[in-house]
Amino acid sequence: MTLTATAPATGPRAITSRTGAVAVTAALVVLVAALALVDITQGTSAVGAAEIWKAVTGSADAGDASVVIASRLPRAAAGLLVGAALGVAGAVLQAVSRNVLAAPDTLAVNAGSYLALGVLTVTGTTLPLLASSGVAFAGALAAAAVVLSLSGPGTGTVRLVLAGSALSLGLSSITEALLLLYPERTNGLYQWSQGSISQNGFAGVLQMAPVIAAGLAGLLLVARRVDALALGDEAARGLGVSVRSTRTTVVVCASLLSAAAVTLAGPIGFVGLCAPTLVRPLARRMRSFVRIRATLSVAGLAGAALVLGSDVLIRAAVSAQSAVAVPTGVVTSVLGAVFLIAMALRVRDTTSATGPERLRIPSTAVFVLTVGLLVAVVVGTVVGAVLLGDTKLLLGDVANWAQGRAGRSVSFVLDTRVPRVLAALLAGAALALSGTLVQAVTRNPLAEPGILGVTGGAALGAVLLVTKVPLASSWNIAAAALAGAAITAVVVFGLAARGGFGQNRLILVGVGVSAATTALISLFIVLTDPFNATKALTWLSGSTYGRTLHDALPVAAALVLGTVVAVLRRTELDLIALDDDTPRLLGLRPSSVRLGLLVVSVLLSATAVAAVGTIGFVGLVAPHAARALVGRRHARVVPVAVLLGALLVCTADLLGRTVIAPAQLGAGLVTAVIGTPYFLYLLIRARR
Repeated sequence: MTLTATAPATGPRAITSRTGAVAVTAALVVLVAALALVDITQGTSAVGAAEIWKAVTGSADAGDASVVIASRLPRAAAGLLVGAALGVAGAVLQAVSRNVLAAPDTLAVNAGSYLALGVLTVTGTTLPLLASSGVAFAGALAAAAVVLSLSGPGTGTVRLVLAGSALSLGLSSITEALLLLYPERTNGLYQWSQGSISQNGFAGVLQMAPVIAAGLAGLLLVARRVDALALGDEAARGLGVSVRSTRTTVVVCASLLSAAAVTLAGPIGFVGLCAPTLVRPLARRMRSFVRIRATLSVAGLAGAALVLGSDVLIRAAVSAQSAVAVPTGVVTSVLGAVFLIAMALRVRDTTSATGPERLRIPSTAVFVLTVGLLVAVVVGTVVGAVLLGDTKLLLGDVANWAQGRAGRSVSFVLDTRVPRVLAALLAGAALALSGTLVQAVTRNPLAEPGILGVTGGAALGAVLLVTKVPLASSWNIAAAALAGAAITAVVVFGLAARGGFGQNRLILVGVGVSAATTALISLFIVLTDPFNATKALTWLSGSTYGRTLHDALPVAAALVLGTVVAVLRRTELDLIALDDDTPRLLGLRPSSVRLGLLVVSVLLSATAVAAVGTIGFVGLVAPHAARALVGRRHARVVPVAVLLGALLVCTADLLGRTVIAPAQLGAGLVTAVIGTPYFLYLLIRARR
């Protein structure tokens, strides 16, 4: 099902007078002004209304004037500009796509800008702020073009969110790789990437204000065309409106607004989604807000109120010293995640998710040959992973090490390398099996632990322990990850179960929960000391660095349990993957079977995350590839998916350790770069 933009206000409840619209607009202006005033008074030094007035009039002492003019006023002005730009960008993107979930975040615009600026930072290129905004604009526009090409106007709400989320993950993974490879050049880039309106003077605000004004002017010039698009493409063409050029102009202007906001304050999440959502009910009651020009004004004011209100909230909730380090974007991201979940609950799925569209039953010989080839490839990859790295070894070295006769240098290399390879193998197999169980239970071929927020919950629990208790054992980290995964799983699957695990609700709730966990993870990393922050970032990249055999034990135990359950319950898996009626006719209780399998899936995901950190897309790619190779019967899918998952993560870990040696990349970053194109391909195939 698709969520579309709000229709014009009709019926007796619609208010035709402009008085109500003027009153609402005036109230928003007063609210924004009040929030800006409060924001100016907050900080590490006491500055009240009297000091502000003296600073503005030039009668304050040098200290107070410096605080107000150089820091407080620029911060409030940046919040006003950034919020207005993002609110307007979200509103107009939703209008032209006729999709209420279109926003700079869901279109990967922020991620594209972030990557472009990250590349600029790494290369050491020094550009004026205005030129940097141009680089961010190019990245934003490219990302938006990719996502919009995968989800046509007025269709594909879930497809748009999935395409944007997948592309954001891929682009962010590349940026995170740059952060880890060039820590000196990118110092402070991570905290900036969470979105902060703190400024040093008015220079940035004054340079970005004309850019934002240009974007707004462009949107106002095509406002009437956008109003015509609300009637439908055919009706707009009948009125002489060029649909393609209008959409292109709007996307370009919205990307320009988003790029300017990112350049000024970093990616502040979900303002472009929340602001139009807050003002959309006005269009149902006041006809003045049906036209896009009026909508843009109130959406801009709502966006400014959200950003300034979030900044005020975080500075009121924590100490003044801590508030300096907490990015405003963390608060807006959490609020946006709540909005996304609330909107997901409004989606009505008329049918549950369906399984794969083709029923293929390859012969037993094909299955045996496939398993044999995969085993051979996995063994070869494991051998290569053990022998290759910053220090290359021979098979004889491994044989001597196994017999306890190796030299000190060889023993040191293999003592550290073998546990890494084992952890990658086990984690990949566990994630693949978890994805197989989730897809069968939900009958949703796009479901996987990462997209559904379970992996994010596990990462949140583990990061919380890593940052608070740096010397925690592997079993304690696994327990924390399991607790986080269990909580998020209860939220996601509990809310989605109300509609029979329909595609729309399940995926949207999962994406919302995942966004919330990502924001909270960023908060803990920003607030912890630099050593723990670097450790957490390395762990989140899916790195196997420093892993020991003890770290692999929890995931090994979970994998054994999960494999036994999947093999013993293979018939139930086949029946549950079909529908709810068939299992009941055969005497099964789908709800209890589904709950048990979901518990096993959560256990597998949590222990895998505890072992190697966050690794995405394995739970999606491996089951899909397995079904394509051996059909839909889980007696065959399970072993093939497990082998494919182990192969994928082990290969990713090997590439991360060898391609740019002696530097290293986490396996999670490599799988994200590989998995993103495959996921987008699945969306394209589903659309066709």
